Amino acid sequence: MRTRFDGGRARTSRRLRRTLRIATYRRHAFFELRCLPLMMILGLVLALVVGLSMGLLGAGGSILAVPIFVYVIGFEVKSSIAMSLAVVGATSLVGAIQHWRIRNVNLRIALMFAPAAMAGTYLGARLAVFFSGGAQMVLFGTVLLAAGLSMLRETGRARDAGGWHLTLTVGTAVLIILEALAVGVLTGLVGVGGGFLIVPVLVLLGGLPMKQAIGTSLVIITLKSFAGFVGYLGQVDVAWGFTAGFTGIAVFGILVGTQVAQFVSARSLKRGFAVLILVMGVVILYENLFSTATRP
Repeated sequence: MRTRFDGGRARTSRRLRRTLRIATYRRHAFFELRCLPLMMILGLVLALVVGLSMGLLGAGGSILAVPIFVYVIGFEVKSSIAMSLAVVGATSLVGAIQHWRIRNVNLRIALMFAPAAMAGTYLGARLAVFFSGGAQMVLFGTVLLAAGLSMLRETGRARDAGGWHLTLTVGTAVLIILEALAVGVLTGLVGVGGGFLIVPVLVLLGGLPMKQAIGTSLVIITLKSFAGFVGYLGQVDVAWGFTAGFTGIAVFGILVGTQVAQFVSARSLKRGFAVLILVMGVVILYENLFSTATRP
């Protein structure tokens, strides 16, 4: 038979459990509220690193944006890719304007490459709904490995400053357009500018000198990144305020990095950056291929 004492003890036990749950929830909520601004601040500090790397090296900084959004801030993968496209587009625009002022942009080649690249990027963004976030990160890690190896090869040999001076034939133009479409799809899927793929094509197939290839590639990257960002709108949540702040700081970093670049060895910096993104690529592939597979 249940006594009054037993009923009181049960009520006391329920109150105690409820009090402990409330206390635990409040403690966790307080911890999250304190950590969230710290991660946001750290992310904005790293935005300066992204801008500086692009200003110092002329490329590659956008590769850092997706890992920062995913692993530092904690945004969902697809949202991170969409926001990185906005960052890539805005920062590349600043670089393109600088190259335009010193006549390092070939509009004829840019207008040939850009429409196909924009269409491909928009298509890649729309196709992203058929890929899981993990699959996109595996593809992103693979792109990092390819970019790192490409940058190491560049630092291991002298760049051709004069271009190949090829006659632009119909066949060459078709190859440029097809490559633009493929690079665009890749950009839409993983959120990187793809300059390490575009510049060699502009030099080898477009016959541009290296400086013009870099400036022209920035125009192309600007246009296709914004096309990809538009393709993601309506599919993912975008933290507009944070993206705007991140982009503004990254642009400031580019301007500072461009001024500092004349006092440092770009070759040594590029070699170190290549090693960094190779390590990042390996870690991301391990995290998404092996680590998740071994989790219970």
